[in-house]
Amino acid sequence: MQTSEFLKKAKPQDASKLKVSIVAAKFHSEITDAMVEGALAALKEWKVKDKNVTVRRVYGSFDLPFAAALAIKKDKPSAVIAVGCIVKGETRHDEFIANAVFKGLTDLSTWHKLPVSLGVLTVNTLDQAKARSTGETNHGEKAAIAALEAALLK
Repeated sequence: MQTSEFLKKAKPQDASKLKVSIVAAKFHSEITDAMVEGALAALKEWKVKDKNVTVRRVYGSFDLPFAAALAIKKDKPSAVIAVGCIVKGETRHDEFIANAVFKGLTDLSTWHKLPVSLGVLTVNTLDQAKARSTGETNHGEKAAIAALEAALLK
């Protein structure tokens, strides 16, 4: 269930001077590809120039902190958007992966004083992931907006 606050549409601002890196997991690509598309649509709506957007793909969500660190070093972005999907399995594996990813991305944001936005779904089923990766509930779009709003604070 989505809250009404989550469904509110943020008013686009002028982010044309920003440089943004997207790092995305390939695992569950039908989900993460849709989230990357949502993020790219939000960047376009906020006037981020195509030449100022870099997309890097890695195997799984566990690899996102490394990819984000590499993007920060190589791209020198104003913000990073991390996109992934972790689906609950029969064991607690998903919890360990999610904790590592969230801590790694949070640490990068703090260390570099740079927005690293969390577009990583943690769901029980692929149906839940599909519902959160399309339309008004596209978490890629929401992560991009969060990253842009934070980057514009500087």
